[in-house]
Amino acid sequence: MAEGKRYKGLILHKTVVMVGMMGAGKTAVGRALAAQLGVPFRDSDHEIEQAANMTIAEIFERDGEPFFRRKESQVIDRLLDGTPCVLSTGGGAFMSADNRQLISQKGVSVWLNADLEVLWSRVRHKDTRPLLRSADPKGTLKALYDKRVPQYQLADITVISKADRSLDEMAGIVRQTLLDTRPDVLESKP
Repeated sequence: MAEGKRYKGLILHKTVVMVGMMGAGKTAVGRALAAQLGVPFRDSDHEIEQAANMTIAEIFERDGEPFFRRKESQVIDRLLDGTPCVLSTGGGAFMSADNRQLISQKGVSVWLNADLEVLWSRVRHKDTRPLLRSADPKGTLKALYDKRVPQYQLADITVISKADRSLDEMAGIVRQTLLDTRPDVLESKP
C-alpha cells in the first residue's frame, strides 16, 4: 500500500480509471491515489488473472487476444458497476472504443502521459513486458506509443507523468485535477 497522507473529506462518486502506456505509472500512481482518497485500488489485469486462474500471457497463448479483450471489457464493466475505486487498466484496454465509451459513461479516464524517453527508462530493464521481447524493444515501444497516443488523447483528463515527481506528487496532481474539473467524480466535503 502506498504511504502518504490521506485527505479526509473527499467523496469519490465514480471510479477513476488510469490509462496509458506501460511504464507511465498507472499502477503505482493509482495505488497512491487510492490511498490518498481512502478507496480501494483495483487492477483489471490482476482481476482477469484471478478469474481465469491464469496469467495474461497464458490467456493470450491459449485463447488468443480477441478472447482476452472480451474478458477485459467484461471485467472493466463489472468493476465500474461496483463501489467507486481507482482502477488501473492494461495499456491496450483503452484502444477499444467500447471500453472508452463505457469508462466515460460510468467513470472517468485519466491518461498518465509520459514521453517516450521516460517510458523507456522505466521499462528497459524489466523482463515482465512480453510485448517488448523483440530484437528492438525500444523500437517496439515507440511503435506502440505512436499507435496508442491518439486514443489516449481521448481520455477525459490528461496528467503529464514526469520522471522527477514522486508517486504522492503525481497522485496529488490527479486528485487536484479531479477536484478542480470533475465535481461529479470527486468532491470535497468540509
